[in-house]
Amino acid sequence: MNIEKKIATRQSYGEVLAELGEKNENIVVLDADLSEATKTCIFAKKFPDRFFEMGISEQDMLSTAAGLAASGLTPYASTFAIFATGRAYDQIRNSICYPKLNVKICATHAGVTVGEDGATHQMLEDINLMRGLPNMRVMSVSDDTQTRWAVEEIGKIEGPAYLRLARYATPVIYDESQKFEFGKGIQIGDGTDATVIATGICVSEALLAQEQLQKEGINIRVVDIHTIKPIDKELIVKCAKETKKIITIEDHSIIGGLGTAVCEVLLEEYPTKVIRMGVNDTFGTSASAKELVSYFKLDSKSIIEMIKA
Repeated sequence: MNIEKKIATRQSYGEVLAELGEKNENIVVLDADLSEATKTCIFAKKFPDRFFEMGISEQDMLSTAAGLAASGLTPYASTFAIFATGRAYDQIRNSICYPKLNVKICATHAGVTVGEDGATHQMLEDINLMRGLPNMRVMSVSDDTQTRWAVEEIGKIEGPAYLRLARYATPVIYDESQKFEFGKGIQIGDGTDATVIATGICVSEALLAQEQLQKEGINIRVVDIHTIKPIDKELIVKCAKETKKIITIEDHSIIGGLGTAVCEVLLEEYPTKVIRMGVNDTFGTSASAKELVSYFKLDSKSIIEMIKA
């Protein structure tokens, strides 16, 4: 992991989307008055005739995306996660998922790391909302390399997809040789003292904890779950059988997110105690992203404390 090189996954999204636009003329992009923040502006500058600025009208944006998909195009629709999944839930459910249309919802600024914008803009329920929808695939990416793969990958999958992206710049974890597979998590390390199952920005924090704990003689493995639906049941059960503790961590409510998904798997396949780390059934608050990661105990220090407890 390159802790010196940090890139926001929303930036990676904007760049690779423009690259995909050159390869595939079928791709169109929609945004809801936030293209400078979501980085779809990069695509817009290259392909203005395939970019649709919908204004502050998220419901219209996703209904339009559904219409474009029904016409044979592949729309990527973007705005902040709070607006994409909360404000436009009805349109996603009835206009996209029910008819199983090929719309890619790529939502940025998810989780508490939106920072100073505060509770109204910190979406902590989006994984819960999206994974509960029939026909919807859900992904949450951890670094620049993985984001570039995921943006292209969801374009290959027929049907609705939700891609969760962050405002926060995170370390580059993977190099270009890393192989990713949709629906398959990535195990980093073979430690047996604990497994930390993480997603999104929390993966790099888990890896920092792993590095520090190793110096103290505590060996853990980290599992990066980039695909939350469908989730990698086989890997989760394997880790539960091979390690002493299972801990999940996510920049999301502990209700309905990654932790819940892992618990559902283990309840049916291999009953195991799971410690869920995340936002504990509360709204966010206003502070810097770094302060909030610490405040909500999503950082490496908190992971270390939990493993030692």
